[in-house]
Amino acid sequence: MPLLDDELRGRLPPLCAQEAEEEPFVHARFHLPGTNRAWYVIEGQAEGEDFVFFGFITKPRNNFGRFRLSELEAIRGLFGERVERDETFTPGRLTNVVPAPEE
Repeated sequence: MPLLDDELRGRLPPLCAQEAEEEPFVHARFHLPGTNRAWYVIEGQAEGEDFVFFGFITKPRNNFGRFRLSELEAIRGLFGERVERDETFTPGRLTNVVPAPEE
């Protein structure tokens, strides 16, 4: 499954569309297999030839931020693993789908 297909692209709200939401809606989850790294996608839009997402990033920051499709596609794990879209992820409100950070 591609990280960004037409279906996901079509349902993502543009950047800053949910900034007033107390509980933003998370549309997808990307992860690097074999690690705790994950990107929870809240919004996104095309920017030139690239696509910019906004969401919650678990590692290394456990914080909200922007990330690019090109950046995700360039990441490699220790053994060459690539970032994947979690096909089992069920979209939902932020606190319902993002696990609490580990202490």
